[in-house]
Amino acid sequence: MSNLPLIRCYEASIHRGDRCLIADLDWSVNAGELWQVTGDNGTGKTSLLRVLAGLAPNGLVGQCERDGVALYLGHRNGVKADFSPRENLSLNLGSHARFSSKEMDRALEIVGLGHYLDEPAYRLSAGQQRRIGLARLFLPSPRLWILDEPLTAIDVSGVSLIEACVNDQIQRGGAVIFTSHQPLASGTLQRLHLSAGRGVVQRV
Repeated sequence: MSNLPLIRCYEASIHRGDRCLIADLDWSVNAGELWQVTGDNGTGKTSLLRVLAGLAPNGLVGQCERDGVALYLGHRNGVKADFSPRENLSLNLGSHARFSSKEMDRALEIVGLGHYLDEPAYRLSAGQQRRIGLARLFLPSPRLWILDEPLTAIDVSGVSLIEACVNDQIQRGGAVIFTSHQPLASGTLQRLHLSAGRGVVQRV
């Protein structure tokens, strides 16, 4: 297992079109760390997470290196209304994923969708649709998780489930970066606050 940081940004600037959202960011994320990215709307939280996940390399100036692959969950569900949770999860995992039907069904059961495996997604609530994507957290996954607003539309029991899952990931030597309007309960939480084009590290 590598001892390198899972994420290392050095003099990294992130652009959206002609606008510079974040300038000269120096920041690293190590194994066993939980980071919340905070900031007002429009400060570049989602843009930063997409760059970290390797999904928007054209918006990056400078260096942002990642040790291995990352699990990225965007803030949009990406759920196809006519597909079942089983079908949606399989689709979201992509053709290169190697998970058995049993593993995927178990993940969906853990997030509370065990009785809805074959129901069309349009019959599910917004929170239940969100849980389809969150089921990916309960499948074998990389050491680094990048989660954009994972608590959106999630009820209290779902928040507790996600907190426990995230803490397990940290204890296993992984790392989690997330955005949210509320923190996840953890004794290891640190923050990267985006403001006025800068990223400021805050120890909580």
